[in-house]
Amino acid sequence: QVQLVESGGGSVQAGGSLRLSCAASGDTFRNMAWFRQAQGKEREGVAGMDSGGYTRYPDSVKGRFTISRDNAKNTLDLQMNSLKPEDTAMYYCAADYRDNWSLLLHVDYYEYWGQGTQVTVSS
Repeated sequence: QVQLVESGGGSVQAGGSLRLSCAASGDTFRNMAWFRQAQGKEREGVAGMDSGGYTRYPDSVKGRFTISRDNAKNTLDLQMNSLKPEDTAMYYCAADYRDNWSLLLHVDYYEYWGQGTQVTVSS
């Protein structure tokens, strides 16, 4: 049974850092990504990585967020620095067994999702 479990969320002041982790069960995934959903807004991709190590970030987090993965452990991390109040959201880990770098940040592409971990950034 495939399961994705996020951890590492919490509350932090603006300018601070958090590191999210996602532990995945099952076979090694190809595309993996982090998404977030703020209250009243659509879910958006914030970082994605394919099996070859190619990464993609939206401009809103580029230079502040870094995605990394350990295929041997089947884990996915997200280092978030210089956090802003607008980064406040529920953060989700997503994974898929297909490999497609062009769809790394497409919410509809992913088959497997975690339950989410809350990140709150105060000003």
